[in-house]
Amino acid sequence: MEQEGFVQVEGGRIWYQVLGEGGGVPLVVLHGGPGSSHLGMQRLAVLQEERPVVLYDQLGCGKSDRPTDSSLWVVDRFTRELVTLREVLGLEKVHILGHSWGTMLLADYLLTRPTGVVSAIFSSPCLSAPRWVADANVYRDQLPRDVQSVLQKCEVQSTTDSEAYCQATEVYMQRHVCRVTVPAEEKAARDAAFGTQVYHTMWGPSEFYPTGNLKTFDCTDRLHEIQLPSLFTCGAYDEATPESTQYYSSLVPNSEFHVFAGCSHSPLREQPEVYLNTVRNFLSWVERA
Repeated sequence: MEQEGFVQVEGGRIWYQVLGEGGGVPLVVLHGGPGSSHLGMQRLAVLQEERPVVLYDQLGCGKSDRPTDSSLWVVDRFTRELVTLREVLGLEKVHILGHSWGTMLLADYLLTRPTGVVSAIFSSPCLSAPRWVADANVYRDQLPRDVQSVLQKCEVQSTTDSEAYCQATEVYMQRHVCRVTVPAEEKAARDAAFGTQVYHTMWGPSEFYPTGNLKTFDCTDRLHEIQLPSLFTCGAYDEATPESTQYYSSLVPNSEFHVFAGCSHSPLREQPEVYLNTVRNFLSWVERA
């Protein structure tokens, strides 16, 4: 079964897709970014054999509306968006998987104490922007000197929209964001779906240089409030470092931690079978418990 459509939320309409009729508890997927789309999470659709999989594009990207009102690009509005999606689709019980920025959204949502959430998966989490930057700075120090120089110069001179900055950023991305080649057609589709305004307003010009309203985000002092079964995962070379991901996991009482060897921030693309089996096994374990 495949169902798709639009849900009216604060600021516009968001596109959603429900795949499968498996008997398990539905899995709701929160994509990264902010401003990315469901396209990067599509491989999770194979789990529809066991349970419905709910993909959606957050407001401002993908197939959803793209309003230009920058006041919409705040965490609280995205949290209310998720509330509305569950209500309209009648998702009384759910597992929720968030990736990257999606883990910020997931944590913020869980801290409102919603009912019916069976488990949470924090995939390559960013739960403290200052800690993220500190980790990124360690990685930046390992880049070639000329690349470091370009990055620093562009950031100081506010020329992060230059081609030089973009090319230097790619060196970091290839090491810590995605270590495999993405086909040109898929990359073009993702680029077209990307919500640039959302990303720049909330995060900034690059993965490691936050200037937006998320730059001070840090919910680590409240993670102990999340009591439901949780899984924290990351890649061995992830910009969401194993050390930080394990730290977040240690703050959540009923959680597990897993590192994908050889992967960076995109294990679902880099090692899809291993990633999917890890998610599948966790969800099955939760439902058997």
